[in-house]
Amino acid sequence: MAALKPAPKAPAPASVPSEAAIQFIDLKAQQERIRPALDRAIARVLDHGQYIMGPEIGELEKRLAAFTGARHAISCASGTDALLMILMAKGVGPGDAVICPAFTYTATPECIALLGATPVFADVLADTFNLDVDALPGALDAARKAGLRPRAIMAVDLFGQPADYDRLLPFAHEHGLFVVADAAQSFGSTYKGRRAGTFGLATATSFFPAKPLGCYGDGGAIFTDDDTLADVMKSIRLHGKGSDKYDIVRVGINGRLDTLQAAILLEKLAIFEDEIVARQRVAQRYTAALHNVIKVPEVPAGLTSVWAQYTLTVPGGKRDALMKALAGRGIPAMVYYPRGLHEQTAYRGCPVATGGVPVAARLPQDVLSLPMHPYLDEVTQGRVIAGVGEVLG
Repeated sequence: MAALKPAPKAPAPASVPSEAAIQFIDLKAQQERIRPALDRAIARVLDHGQYIMGPEIGELEKRLAAFTGARHAISCASGTDALLMILMAKGVGPGDAVICPAFTYTATPECIALLGATPVFADVLADTFNLDVDALPGALDAARKAGLRPRAIMAVDLFGQPADYDRLLPFAHEHGLFVVADAAQSFGSTYKGRRAGTFGLATATSFFPAKPLGCYGDGGAIFTDDDTLADVMKSIRLHGKGSDKYDIVRVGINGRLDTLQAAILLEKLAIFEDEIVARQRVAQRYTAALHNVIKVPEVPAGLTSVWAQYTLTVPGGKRDALMKALAGRGIPAMVYYPRGLHEQTAYRGCPVATGGVPVAARLPQDVLSLPMHPYLDEVTQGRVIAGVGEVLG
């Protein structure tokens, strides 16, 4: 699951000391907006003292389910645990293959490998950065040649927009696979009128602080309409609990979300719709100003992105020079991700789809993400746009 961490503050260039350094992700501005509500929420938890599985957990799960339209929302300790718990509930293990994109964060294949299963890497699309459905037959072929049993597809909604589920789901059904949606970066987005959290067998998301909906620590959630699966995952979350905490009916983990984090998320969820609209405005200004200058991100018709990142594609070896020039102007920019997963030491022995992953191999040299958050005002954003234009113009 792709972890998106705020860049460190870049020092303001010496030539413009009056201009404040731009924040890549401004969590402080959001906190200032809701600080009184946060203080009250945290005080309520301190007063009742139920720090583990307190009443805020159930309330948050109820509101998350209502927000997405999923039947069940199961909170957990992190987005990685969310992915892990889904695979554990389905009995994924040694000899099994799970197809996933080669261009994303390590948490995606990590949870597969932790269970003794094998990630099989497939290519992504150059325009949306999401899993290329046309690469899936090659991934199945690679898995079978390696003597593995294909079990699932883990589709990552990278940088804020959903993958192509209208093609992914029929492909999976045809080949007897289940689909896990990794919505760590897309929570709040929509796909043809449906919210992220309602695709495939189950959806995992992350509440890492820099995510569109983040807490003040680690946290995550799982969404599913499958009643039996939901019950199993609730048991796994509590060490494999059966009728009580000393009745252990399966191998589980300590996957609980802290009550304090649930209280914080309840207050953030209350303003989340407003923040999604604000993110759209920021993305629209970027696109309007930069689409004739550089390759901007594309969102297919019928989809919305929640813009976890606004990611440019800067080909021809110009990316690093642009990043350095922006830093000199006090403008932070980040590379997500500097290396394809198939090239990481931990995964070099894993199968790669027949035909390779040429797009996933190229993107680490080309992508560059600009500051993006709901509180990025027009004047500050104008500095970013001007900086990009000056360097590339």
